Amino acid sequence: MVHKGIALPVEWMEEVINLVAERLVVVDRDGIIKYMDSAYCDFLDIRPSHSIGRHVTEVIENTRMHIVSNTGIPEISSVQSIKGSEMIANRYPIFIDNELKGAAGTVIFRNPQEWLDYSEKIQPLLDELNYYKRRYTKENSSKYTFRDLAGKNKAFTAAKALAERGSCSQSSLLIIGESGTGKELFAHSIHHNSTRSRFPFIRVNCASIPEHLLESELFGYEEGAFTGASKGGKKGKFELGHKGTVFLDEIGDMPLPMQSKLLRFLQEKEIERIGGQMPKAVDVRIIAATHRNLEEMVNEGTFRQDLYYRLNVLKIEIPPLRERKDDLMEIANLLLKKLEKKFFRQNISLSKSTEPLLLNHSWPGNIRELENVLERAINILDGHIISAEHLPLYLQDAAVPAPVIGNPPREEEPVKPLKETMAAAEKEALERALKKAQGSKQLAARLLGIGKTSFYDKCRMYHIKI
Repeated sequence: MVHKGIALPVEWMEEVINLVAERLVVVDRDGIIKYMDSAYCDFLDIRPSHSIGRHVTEVIENTRMHIVSNTGIPEISSVQSIKGSEMIANRYPIFIDNELKGAAGTVIFRNPQEWLDYSEKIQPLLDELNYYKRRYTKENSSKYTFRDLAGKNKAFTAAKALAERGSCSQSSLLIIGESGTGKELFAHSIHHNSTRSRFPFIRVNCASIPEHLLESELFGYEEGAFTGASKGGKKGKFELGHKGTVFLDEIGDMPLPMQSKLLRFLQEKEIERIGGQMPKAVDVRIIAATHRNLEEMVNEGTFRQDLYYRLNVLKIEIPPLRERKDDLMEIANLLLKKLEKKFFRQNISLSKSTEPLLLNHSWPGNIRELENVLERAINILDGHIISAEHLPLYLQDAAVPAPVIGNPPREEEPVKPLKETMAAAEKEALERALKKAQGSKQLAARLLGIGKTSFYDKCRMYHIKI
């Protein structure tokens, strides 16, 4: 057999046919068998010499080879029962110089054991592929909705309402709030409620990625861009989030050089991988979050003003837990339900003695600190009710004294946490300065020795009307 100058002996061809998994039969236009490989003959328990020249229907049960050789219409991946085994058959018409000459047919899985052997080999690969597909989908999708954001506090519900309205927009969005207030939960909920919810939700913590790696994480790199670069290059977070949302947490910790690159991306909607030559259009919505005062950072020159305005199209400010004491017990009970699943426990509740202790604390760590306190309590809990003794000592020591009728004996005032004491002193100083300046914000800021922007932020933080 000679084809385009390459010679392959006939005996080689026959051996190759016998080695492959598929069994082969060839018939002419009338359905007469012209060739059948030896393995097929062995399976059918006939000699090769007894198959040649016979009609295919006399040799192979349930065959359709004579039909294909007559119609010229191929039949692919058909199920065919032969000797009690289910086979997968492929039947191809043979055309020579545009003239139908016959047909070639193959079958695989000659017996149930071959099917089982094949399944045992391929199934682990399919399981692994499905695992990584599920993992990718889970990691890059929103986990929370606006229903998960519990609370009736006025400032909180206003922030939640603004976030719901903003979720329908395509504009960049900035979430401001102290650590532990739930900024990421808001970002998840916004994505889930948006038109981009079917596409990826990519999370990036700008503070946790070293400065020299941040660019490659966000923009990706081409093969050979630097020593150790993966073969084939790597997609960055923006490419992975195409048509979806990229959540840039702790944006205030992003170094200035990266701020410039991020600004260009927001303006042009294009990325260029490290080592790349051509820009690539990417469609993502940016949600940024920080616990820092970006306006103050702009004044100090540590955050780009133009980037701040790009991000600050919609601004959502989440109040800290100390300003949401009316929501605290509801949040605590919701966290208990979440922790019950984690610890495989049921019907855990808070005793009445814990309520004043929780309400009296300033919660500098916000909801994250509250969850930590409850998790610690469950770890040392024998029954189902968390009482005062299960709470950390710093909460027990700050217990609120019971009200006394009449003239109680003078007692030493309990020591408050330092952060709470400093906050109270700062609020008092702001109010005194405003009074001294007769309501002039600029003069009050000058009296305190701080900038006007910082003065406004602090007044807003302590809910001082100006």
